[in-house]
Amino acid sequence: MNVADLTHHLAEWLQGGGSDGDVVVSSRVRLARNLAGMPFLSRCTPGQVREIAATLRGAVTKLPLGNEGFYADMESADPLDRAVLVERHLISKQHAEGSGPRGVAVSGDEVVAAMVNEEDHLRMQVLGGGLDLDNAYARIARLEELLEQQLKFAFTSRLGYLTACPTNVGTGLRVSVMLHLPALKIVAQLDKALRAARDMHLAVRGLYSEGTEAIGDLYQVSNQTTLGVSEERIVRDFCDQVAPAIIRYERTAREALLKNRRLALEDRVHRALAVLRAARLLSSEEALYLLGHVRLGASLKLLPEVSLRTISELSMLTKPAHLQRYFGREMTASDRGEARAGLIRQRLGGP
Repeated sequence: MNVADLTHHLAEWLQGGGSDGDVVVSSRVRLARNLAGMPFLSRCTPGQVREIAATLRGAVTKLPLGNEGFYADMESADPLDRAVLVERHLISKQHAEGSGPRGVAVSGDEVVAAMVNEEDHLRMQVLGGGLDLDNAYARIARLEELLEQQLKFAFTSRLGYLTACPTNVGTGLRVSVMLHLPALKIVAQLDKALRAARDMHLAVRGLYSEGTEAIGDLYQVSNQTTLGVSEERIVRDFCDQVAPAIIRYERTAREALLKNRRLALEDRVHRALAVLRAARLLSSEEALYLLGHVRLGASLKLLPEVSLRTISELSMLTKPAHLQRYFGREMTASDRGEARAGLIRQRLGGP
């Protein structure tokens, strides 16, 4: 498998299932690690950067990534392929736009991705559909055990794992969930809920993590504390307290809309579906905005003919790089708008 092949199937974690999948789109657990005896990347010589890349490529490609797992060399990769990996949440924008020897190992099911030479020497993540942090953590812990049989990571008894950014020192662990929060926005309670999350020392970001906007009412919420607490405690607190609280806020808002503003809610989701079925030109932002409303309608059984899987697939395929790889040609923005609208009409049964 290679990067272009990704656009012709839906990642396991994006198939619309999983616990609390009406609100939680996906879960992610990420570890940051650096090789002992090597400087952080910002202090490395070009030779050291290349040595780190070679060492970690050899290690991560030995992990159990499935028959269709692959390693993509970011230094030589086509910019469009890098963009596809960003859109699929397999690498960061920083990794795509960086320079020098670097890459990513991806499992065949796209659940595991290990970035080499991003900000740290290694940033490995496990993704799951719905609220699935326990399983994601169990898998990444096993992968780390396998890596530690080959490698030695920078670690001290006082600080824990050493990382390029001080906010990751300690466990080097970040857990996050991608949340769909349209009802909170409609009832004007979203800012209150997100302020509460920040008061709990959580980071709230947009669709592509730090510095990005929340398109389609999708938000990433993650822990910020990594020092002085165990990995297991971070995961347990997030599963038992953080995620359930935000899920409860969103579901309460949805119930209020169904009870008090049902006609307006039905109009909103049916109107969004009608536009998607009829539009001849759609920008990426407008498509995600409308698909977000349709996702809400599907979750509340107001649009029984539309599945969450279909919405997830369209949300991914209609992103700019995906469209171009899916149709096998580079496109202007205008061409993409036409192709995006046509693909959505085809999948949603439009004329």
